Amino acid sequence: MRRREFIMLLASAAISWPLAARAQQSMPMLGVLSTRGQGEAPRLLAAFRQGLKDEGFVDGQNVAIEYRFADNRNDRLPALAADLAHRPVAAIAALSTVAALAAKEATATIPIVFEMGGDPVRLGLVANLSRPGGNVTGVTQLNVFVALKRLELVHELVPAAKLIGLLVDPTDAVNAYTTIGDLRTAARSFGVELWILNASTDNEIDAAFASAVTRDPHATTDRRNAPGSRRWRLNMKSYG
Repeated sequence: MRRREFIMLLASAAISWPLAARAQQSMPMLGVLSTRGQGEAPRLLAAFRQGLKDEGFVDGQNVAIEYRFADNRNDRLPALAADLAHRPVAAIAALSTVAALAAKEATATIPIVFEMGGDPVRLGLVANLSRPGGNVTGVTQLNVFVALKRLELVHELVPAAKLIGLLVDPTDAVNAYTTIGDLRTAARSFGVELWILNASTDNEIDAAFASAVTRDPHATTDRRNAPGSRRWRLNMKSYG
């Protein structure tokens, strides 16, 4: 099982508590808020539903799931989150950083469970990791710290590199550009310049790597949470 699928199972398990609290009433309703399109990442959604099933909740049998997909348009998330908040949902599963932020803005009472790669404390979603407080909790991969490790790894592999390309998802500005500041600080300590390449889809990723030849970076690394970015690609040239 892939790490993100395992995390989805954890997230779905966390949702089972507010669902169980409503189980004595009519069939409880769960809201799912996703940045992606409806047909994207079927394995992750399958893992999510399996996690619910493992906790005793099967869609259409003893729980109703209301999906809201933003089709990779983050500007749609506030309205979608507000729509869920006005429905009798027992909990909202937010399947990205920006989805979690939109859900928190929409409601301060409905339990929200997130799955993300960012730092929920730094983003203001929870008070701290051990005691989140409020109506928001969840699981995070903390990719913000992994991104720094990736940059360190590139520097170790190509110590003479002076220009490193960094792929970011411009639609996930909250998460991506918070991390860019940290990476730029680290890059300066290595004597390295970062070249920011924006990419949100597979086609844009391929185009970004193709355009890299125009500036001839010594290395290119991928720091995004966008659809199609589940792989980490590294292009390196040997210097010195």
